[in-house]
Amino acid sequence: MEVILKQDVAKLGYKDEIVKVKDGYANNFLLPKGFAIIATESARKMLAENLKQRAFKEDKIRKEATEMADKLNAMTGLKIATKAGENGKIYGSINTIQISDAIKNQFNLDVDRKKINIKGENIKELGSYKAAINVYKDIKAELSFDVVEE
Repeated sequence: MEVILKQDVAKLGYKDEIVKVKDGYANNFLLPKGFAIIATESARKMLAENLKQRAFKEDKIRKEATEMADKLNAMTGLKIATKAGENGKIYGSINTIQISDAIKNQFNLDVDRKKINIKGENIKELGSYKAAINVYKDIKAELSFDVVEE
């Protein structure tokens, strides 16, 4: 079944894309939750018209996303302070919320926590780590950060 996504769906596609999914996934998850609509002929025509009208706005958004990605790639010295034990083990773990807050506080950039992917396993020790940030559809940035003791 082909559906038109009404919003970004992780590991499936982005808003206004036509994707082919299994009938059960569409009928039991995407359609009831309002994430997608069935790609009928009239829905495709409406999508084409909307995309045509939105094309020039897309360029502006893409330029802003590229600038944001460049700033994130150039960012150095991001530190996340947390409480830690004697062996360098931290209490709890570092998550995307803390990374997003640290970027906001230290560099005054708003990054949605849902767009941050921490590479590897959970962060439970002091040290240096990397995170990938999906700034916009195909524009990604890589961020290095250090977890230090308070």
